[in-house]
Amino acid sequence: MSNALPSSSIVAIVGSGAMGSGIAQVAAASGHPVKLYDTRPEAVEKAIAGIRKTFGMLAEKGRMSAEAAEAAGQRLAPAASLAELADASLVVEAIVENLDIKRGLFAELEGIVGDDCILATNTSSISITALAAKLRLPGRFVGMHFFNPVPLMALVEVISGLATDAAVAEAIHATASAWGKSPVYARSTPGFIVNRVARPYYAEALRLLNEQAGEPATIDAILREAGGFRMGPFELMDLIGHDVNFAVTQSVFQAYFNDPRFTPSLVQQELVNGGYLGRKSGRGFYRYGEGVVPPAPQTEEAFDKPQQVTITGSGFVAEAIASRAAAAGVAVSRAHASQEDDALLECGGAVLYLTDGRSATQRAADNGIANTVLLDLALDFSKATRAALCPADQCAPQAYQAVAGLLQACGFKVSRLGDVPGMAVMRTVAMLANEAADAVNQGVCDANAADTAMLKGVNYPRGPLAWADAIGLHYLMRVLGNLGTSYGEDRYRISPLIQRKVWNGGRFHDDA
Repeated sequence: MSNALPSSSIVAIVGSGAMGSGIAQVAAASGHPVKLYDTRPEAVEKAIAGIRKTFGMLAEKGRMSAEAAEAAGQRLAPAASLAELADASLVVEAIVENLDIKRGLFAELEGIVGDDCILATNTSSISITALAAKLRLPGRFVGMHFFNPVPLMALVEVISGLATDAAVAEAIHATASAWGKSPVYARSTPGFIVNRVARPYYAEALRLLNEQAGEPATIDAILREAGGFRMGPFELMDLIGHDVNFAVTQSVFQAYFNDPRFTPSLVQQELVNGGYLGRKSGRGFYRYGEGVVPPAPQTEEAFDKPQQVTITGSGFVAEAIASRAAAAGVAVSRAHASQEDDALLECGGAVLYLTDGRSATQRAADNGIANTVLLDLALDFSKATRAALCPADQCAPQAYQAVAGLLQACGFKVSRLGDVPGMAVMRTVAMLANEAADAVNQGVCDANAADTAMLKGVNYPRGPLAWADAIGLHYLMRVLGNLGTSYGEDRYRISPLIQRKVWNGGRFHDDA
């Protein structure tokens, strides 16, 4: 059963909502006869008509031939009852997220389909082991978690419970690949890969807001324009819906026995309590509706361009700034850092450092350099359009303005964050990498699967573990350690796998 299901195999979908319809579309487009069942026959008819219309539109746009579109549409058939799914080789369930309702469905299906039929669930949160526990043949049960919208999103999490036969998981993995998807193996644990590893993207932003580091529009802009994320965390939560996002966070938190790493946010709870659910209610972190002007991110006024800068660092950050400064006509000189060997540059009496998880004020006190300014992480400092800065409380205004003016001359829009440990992009990426490392360490998935899941499932600009390699695992551990010291919380504990790789000189990806 290690090969993909042949295209002649009948695929049955139970549930004709957005997810079920999307799965049906992908299966039909891949050549399978598809039977679609729902307790509401009119919903099935509507779904099939919608899928056929989509195939026609794809043909009009030249993305498939008219003949292929017609054939794919004809492979879709409604099922009036579960009994009509008896000849299916694969049944994928995409109904309400309720353990008892799903269990009841699969118990009924087991009495209908053949013993060689694979039973799969598209659940995003329910234990695969729990769903399979009462089945006569639990070995043929597997998670097949697609992402919305199914036709466009490449990721499929192939999730094994305690009883899932390896050959069944391999067959579903191969089948998803044959359907043009990017499948990854995962073990059944709360949140699987994506919904677990993604928690810090929301959680750290919510903490930044709670600590008054910046307004949502500013933090979103920094994560997009410096971090390279497609959407900022606040606009993404508004899109998902705060009721949904908060519920997932609560579910993961409770499933991990109240691990502080997954603690829900009081800020988001207030939004839910107030009915500010995001786009669907017209208001979340932002307001929506006709004529509403979105708030602008905080962007510093233009400061004078300094005449010269002394580059004291030798890493990729310092080199990118040196190159952009030289291109902007700033005189660039080189020297070794006078106090710490990881200072990036000196300009106008200020010393600029990449954040390492300490606040700017603490770092100034530790270094004995009052004019300390911190720079947040960026995906690519040679291309980023925004940079986030934070001066120490001790820093003279003119010293900070010299650094800000330098970065503005380099082509960055500059946003000033409040003095919180780790700033925005760095602490977010560090925690994403930490969570991904823990998932690998606990056998949920391997490093490649963790990165693929976040790239393909939520469109991150770089896999968290590849990003950790790029930052340097020693530096990443330093950031996490300083965050833990600053907050005194177990939330920022360092994954044992990151520590081991630091101590043995390893990386998550040898070719990173």
